[in-house]
Amino acid sequence: MRIGIASPRIDVVIELFPRIKKAFKNVSMVLLHGKSDQPYKYCQLTICTTHQLLRFKEAFDILVIDEVDVFPFSGSQMLHFAVKQAVKKNSATLYLTATPDSCLLKSIAKNKISVSYLPLRFHGHLLPEIKIVKQKDLGNNISREKLPQKFIHDISQLVSQNKKCLVFVPHIKDLALVKNALQKNQINAKFETVFSADPKRLDKVSKMRNGELDFLITTTILERGVTFYGINVIVLKADDEIFSTSPLVQIAGRVGRSAAQPSGKLDFYVENRTKTLKNAQWQIRHMNQKGRRILKSEMSSL
Repeated sequence: MRIGIASPRIDVVIELFPRIKKAFKNVSMVLLHGKSDQPYKYCQLTICTTHQLLRFKEAFDILVIDEVDVFPFSGSQMLHFAVKQAVKKNSATLYLTATPDSCLLKSIAKNKISVSYLPLRFHGHLLPEIKIVKQKDLGNNISREKLPQKFIHDISQLVSQNKKCLVFVPHIKDLALVKNALQKNQINAKFETVFSADPKRLDKVSKMRNGELDFLITTTILERGVTFYGINVIVLKADDEIFSTSPLVQIAGRVGRSAAQPSGKLDFYVENRTKTLKNAQWQIRHMNQKGRRILKSEMSSL
């Protein structure tokens, strides 16, 4: 069969390609995205951004759309048309997401599509759960390039232990503020800032993945679809209105993605415990309840 795996995000397909190539060494495959210089060739397995699906007509027996709830795929009639056009008449289309949007949930409720849950990762451990760290005047202090002492201590400790970290901030302007504050505190570490329009974005992410950086300060551009093994996560101003429940759950999902380190630091710094934060915590706990039932069933069958 001919198979397509697509995602709205370039970062995701770039990361997927070498992992899938390693798993299926004898299968012909191609990687397609807007910044790629690799020419198209007919392959059994195509990994691409969802925009690249516009190039295909009745091509795939199986098409997997990863991160189906994310921009620019979610809500785009053009890209949904591209999916329908790209598959053969007798085919299967699978939508993959950790955070289904309201449109998907309605389709499930109306039995237009079926749903399967995967509450456990491949290594069988539960999802790391969010720890809320409350700080007074957090936003004002960051705007004055002043960071919480606990944050400074934890970053320093992670660096000294050679443990990698992603630091999320809500806005692009926060990147420079946090960077300057860390430099004032003379943090002895290699780190960068990154955002969606950063011309060196792919290079910085590659450096982080290769272990050349101790930590990366980022906006929500790295909320999903990227895997850094053994990573820890700290979110500053997690109660900012820019963070809806979905990004918070996705950000939490960066932690614990390897069998060698199935857990890690997952601290959300806030001034207020918002409804959005509570919903994110509930979603993760709900999946862990499903996961515990599976683990309990497996134990009882031994």
